[in-house]
Amino acid sequence: MGFTNVKKIAEADFPTRWGAFRILGFEGTLAEPRAIREQPAPAGAQPASPIESLVALVMGDIHSAPPVVRIHSQCLTGDVFGSLRCDCRPQLELAMRRIAQEGAGILLYEKQEGRGIGLMAKLKAYELQDQGLDTVEANVELGYAADCREYELPAEVLKLLGVSQVRLITNNPEKVAALESAGIAVVERVSAEVEPKESFERYLRTKVEKMGHIQDSAPDSTPDSAQDSVNGPAQGSAPDPASNLAPDSLTRK
Repeated sequence: MGFTNVKKIAEADFPTRWGAFRILGFEGTLAEPRAIREQPAPAGAQPASPIESLVALVMGDIHSAPPVVRIHSQCLTGDVFGSLRCDCRPQLELAMRRIAQEGAGILLYEKQEGRGIGLMAKLKAYELQDQGLDTVEANVELGYAADCREYELPAEVLKLLGVSQVRLITNNPEKVAALESAGIAVVERVSAEVEPKESFERYLRTKVEKMGHIQDSAPDSTPDSAQDSVNGPAQGSAPDPASNLAPDSLTRK
């Protein structure tokens, strides 16, 4: 499903504890609202909107070389309240820190709470998880797909920003495939793996086993190259070729 129009709404200076960014707001208009439920919506449910929004944080020169880019889905519970049910906030901070270390990069923050199901449905999913379901099973039980997100808007925003090649911070092969299919070349996948905590260990395991996410610290991984993917290569050293995974190798499990 394509956008009939994508436009910049606003732009401003945005100082943060990681450094100075520019913050840009974008809106995209779909030809028709995106269907996210696999079952009929309950009576009284609000109709889906054909408008999708995204915030971009941009630092430094993003055109002289492929910039590091993070596509981050909104997570109020994690990003704002510091929830330990997921790894969202640590991943957000990892991305901000990596962009600041490199002096250039882009964070694309999408309004896709709960992998696209919305905040109230996400809280219902939490309730089901407390009863024993995992994060995928809970979404399906509520009538949604395991992951309702699409990444067309980030790709369109990158095009508006004049960026055609990226080094993508992600463990999710779907994001790599989505950008590639939209004409954005992913020249390197940078690990978004963070230190696991017991409170979200099952959540991470479910993402690997049921959603095909990549676990760089798996037993067969090379510890040094995995660490370089998170922290960047040592000063003055070349990036480890093992971290430059070709998109074709990032297939869905």
